Amino acid sequence: MSRFVRASKYRHVFGQQGKKEYGYDNVKVTNSAWDTNIISASTRYISLNWNASGGGASRTSSPSARSHTGPVLDTDWSPFNDTVVASAGEDGKTLIWKVDDAAFAGWGQDGWEPQDFDPVARIDVSPRRVGHVLFHPTANNVLATSTGDHVVKLWDLAQPENARGVLGGHGDAIQSLAWNPTGTILATTCRDRKIRLFDPRAGPDPVRVGEGHGGIKASIALADRIATTGFSKMSDRQAAIWETGSLSNVKTITIDQTSGVLMPFWTDNNILFLAGKGDGNIRYYEYENDNLFPLAEYKSSEPQRGMCFLPRRGLSVSDCEIARAYKVAASSIEAIAFIVPRKSDSFQSDIYPPAPSAEPALSAAEFFSGKTAPPKLVSLEDGSITTGSAPLSIPTTPAPAASSAPTKTTSAPPPAAAPAPVVSIREEPPAPTSEPEPRIPTRSQTVPGTDDGTVAALKEENARLTAELRDAREKIRNLELQVETVRANARKAAALLDS
Repeated sequence: MSRFVRASKYRHVFGQQGKKEYGYDNVKVTNSAWDTNIISASTRYISLNWNASGGGASRTSSPSARSHTGPVLDTDWSPFNDTVVASAGEDGKTLIWKVDDAAFAGWGQDGWEPQDFDPVARIDVSPRRVGHVLFHPTANNVLATSTGDHVVKLWDLAQPENARGVLGGHGDAIQSLAWNPTGTILATTCRDRKIRLFDPRAGPDPVRVGEGHGGIKASIALADRIATTGFSKMSDRQAAIWETGSLSNVKTITIDQTSGVLMPFWTDNNILFLAGKGDGNIRYYEYENDNLFPLAEYKSSEPQRGMCFLPRRGLSVSDCEIARAYKVAASSIEAIAFIVPRKSDSFQSDIYPPAPSAEPALSAAEFFSGKTAPPKLVSLEDGSITTGSAPLSIPTTPAPAASSAPTKTTSAPPPAAAPAPVVSIREEPPAPTSEPEPRIPTRSQTVPGTDDGTVAALKEENARLTAELRDAREKIRNLELQVETVRANARKAAALLDS
């Protein structure tokens, strides 16, 4: 076994459940068997697929959206407007909702009664169900929907009468879809066990088709590489990394043999979170050099039915929070913060790359006319806006061939600096930090007024300090290895006790 531990600024990240007042109790989660994440979040609000069956529409403690005539299957918030959310329903419709902030005036106070919302737009997508809705990451008011007749339709919400594009070629039900960060590629997984890549403006056919996991269930998250989860032919749960251009498999790891679907969440600091439906734990891995390195595992005795992650621009950077999940349990929503322990209270630039901003890079008209643009990014330190990397493109050669279940929007109490619910716990010991190498002055850097003997003495002293520092670093590496061994033994002991 190697005596060295892989260097990573995220190696000590840990998950911590938020306080009870930052979660939501007594929620009625949908009973629909359709496989989506059930919950979605903007930096200000949370939407949940609500169960209104059994006695009609029930009164909730928050304003509800009630215009679907069938169970709600999926919701997604606009990345550029924290008060706009789209919902997909079993009734074949997609509805667009605008959350009025004034509706939450006095929320939580005695005598306050919620007023339900009406949709601002209705889109007749399909005579069959609408399984997924997904906003475009860089173009404003562009929405993708998957339908029960095995196609993906693209919409300009300013002109929702007709679809602006229809993407086909699927042999069975579409299970998931994802945009790449620049919005130039749309990827889908399907029950026919294939992964398809589309250039949405190049035509209705996929430009790449590749074999996915052996099992029929799969989910997808997309960045420079494609990350999928699914099942092998032997029913092992797997996570895999695929090359975007050719859809060749880069890396596949086996997780376990549990039957619950793994929900993947890829963050733009190269961390892949895997949350299994029916599991109580969340695994997370760091992606580096086409490998997935396990970081740690958040464990809970409460199984999750669904999950979403807060947009990174809504995190509490003063608490070194690099991600925040909202977990749907049987009748509650829990906030879970993932924190990198640091001693300093100053902004930690190494763990906070610029995040996708709330400012679109394109209008819907520009996108559908063929224009591309890199995403706009926001600094989490000072709020300044920068431009991301150039859009990724791939060759466009076609590849071979419940009763009235509304979406419930729930507001969180807004704090001064970070969106609520705020989770701020820092109880893990900080990662050991290394000191910079001492500089040895050269003759040209000699302090005025010193002679050669003094310079030689300084060099000798610096050489001694450098050797001591090298020894200290070796001791730190040995201690880190011992800590990892202790943690591994603790996990094994816990597993034995659980069995």
